[in-house]
Amino acid sequence: MAVWIVVGVLVLLVLAAALLFNGLVRRRNRTTEAWSQIDVELKRRHDLIPNLIETVKGYAAHERQTFEAVTAARAGAVSAGATGDPAKIGTAENALSQSLRSLFAVAENYPQLRAVESFTQLQEQLTATEDKIEFARRYYNGSVLDYNSAIQTFPRNLLAGSFGFHAAIFFAADEADRAVPQVSFAGPAAPPPPAPMGGSEPPAAV
Repeated sequence: MAVWIVVGVLVLLVLAAALLFNGLVRRRNRTTEAWSQIDVELKRRHDLIPNLIETVKGYAAHERQTFEAVTAARAGAVSAGATGDPAKIGTAENALSQSLRSLFAVAENYPQLRAVESFTQLQEQLTATEDKIEFARRYYNGSVLDYNSAIQTFPRNLLAGSFGFHAAIFFAADEADRAVPQVSFAGPAAPPPPAPMGGSEPPAAV
């Protein structure tokens, strides 16, 4: 009888360990899948930038320093993406976002760009891509939080270290730099109407 009790306890322990292990695998896979969504959108972002530069360059060819800065930032982001390290990628993508803000600031000085359909389409595509990146980032960070919490809490932490489950890294982004600037070609606001002469109020209705 004692032997069967011991066997039963061991079986229960094995089943519990299997359930815990499978739960960690599911969380890790969810985190990996969430990161792949970010990676897809970041690559789409990188692909849009060369055409955007060429379009703006057609109207502001002398702004070479800005174009070179954006090109260098894009190259840095592509290189960081190859590492697969969310911390390095986040830093590089933030730098790219800042350089893009400079590019759109240059574009604001050339109102004739508003008639260029390719520019407006590229801007819309880039804005849509940024929105998708932000959504994917939130989903990924939520998955990372769930996964990291799981491997750090008892009793899952007893299995995590032994089976190679390591904490995932959050994908940080500067909220101010993540948004794509919207180029506005509107003229200055119309001045308010002049105040009536004399400063007297209209007579009350009888």
